Amino acid sequence: MVDGADADTWSGLADGWSRYWGASTAPVHEVLIQAAGIRGGMRVLDVGCGSGEFLARLVADGVLVAGVDPAPGMVELARRRVPGGQVHPGDAEDIPFEDNSFEVVTAVNALQFAAYPFDALDEWARVLVQGGMVAVANWAEGARNDLDVLERAVADAAGEPLAPDGELRRPGGLENVLAEAGLEVLAAGIIATPWQPADDHDLVHGVLLGEFEGTMSDRAPVVLAAAAPFRRPDGGYLLHNHHRWAVARHVI
Repeated sequence: MVDGADADTWSGLADGWSRYWGASTAPVHEVLIQAAGIRGGMRVLDVGCGSGEFLARLVADGVLVAGVDPAPGMVELARRRVPGGQVHPGDAEDIPFEDNSFEVVTAVNALQFAAYPFDALDEWARVLVQGGMVAVANWAEGARNDLDVLERAVADAAGEPLAPDGELRRPGGLENVLAEAGLEVLAAGIIATPWQPADDHDLVHGVLLGEFEGTMSDRAPVVLAAAAPFRRPDGGYLLHNHHRWAVARHVI
């Protein structure tokens, strides 16, 4: 799966990302809504909003949403999904909104891509009201994810090392960075985020998203072989994955 790519690359992959992965973090959305106390009428900014699935979920509850994403292609999809929201191109470290604009800032699979995570967190605190919440989540360590089996098989076939788990994926990683940024950590945990591609096509294109067609054809047999233990009788797949999450309060 593509990871750490630049904004132009993500723009080109926006439709594929939305199709194969857009719904995969829905359980994270629910836990963050509950843990951060998000309710109708609140102003919420989603950083790294991607194709807008979390924004749409919040709008369904009457939340006043805004989103930023560095990839114009993602911004376009998010705008279509939430036509009444304020969705803009923007980096995690440079949010295009005024001070004290939001009660909650959310970020799912976004903080780990910030070039300077503490600058990003300072910027999120700037746009929060006093006492506002930062609610973040990202992939848990590879050992907790069936997806790691597939990615490891692809890396081995290519003769490349699989990137090690970053600090934010490990137990306590999110809590530590939030606390070091001066935020008051209120809650944290881990949640199951199963991925259920419907068939071989969706499995291969999801895992190898961002690869050239020739490379995808060459590596598809590797993906399918590694995924055999996760295949369901109906031809789809069920991969048990997990995300770590944390919620912290902005205190001055």
